[in-house]
Amino acid sequence: MGTPCHFALFDLQPCFRLDLEQLAVRYRELARSVHPDRFADAGVREQRLALERSASLNDAYQTLKSATLRARYLLTLSGSELPLEATVQDGQFLLQQMQWREELEELQDNADLDGIASFKRRLKKAQEELNDSFAACWDDSQRREEAERLMRRMQFLDKLSYEVRQLEERLDD
Repeated sequence: MGTPCHFALFDLQPCFRLDLEQLAVRYRELARSVHPDRFADAGVREQRLALERSASLNDAYQTLKSATLRARYLLTLSGSELPLEATVQDGQFLLQQMQWREELEELQDNADLDGIASFKRRLKKAQEELNDSFAACWDDSQRREEAERLMRRMQFLDKLSYEVRQLEERLDD
């Protein structure tokens, strides 16, 4: 059977909506129990297994605590592997992406920190709305195609948020 499901590691049922605080608490408990330092006096095999368990626990935690990675993981569990970069057949959203990019370029050209702060708030709201849409969609197994489209939108917003943070850091220097 290979590696256990990320959700199973944390004794959770596979679902999109998670209590992130509860997840963090459970992660810290599990991390302590598999920490390689606890196996310093054990044999080489036990040490290697502790390292592997620790690494897979970290990987599972990073995946589940991110809404986008969690959505992608759920889709992978329920179907086939998804290509990271797929052609987006999502005309409506492509238009929105272009508008956001143009707005961000303008904010960058004007070094408009207030504008960037406002842009970040709108972006966060868009991300929360997408998360809610994905959750509703996920609960309805007939809507896999829509769930995939929403997950790709989530990936784009993550990327855009990262670019906004980078811009803020550059302007702060």
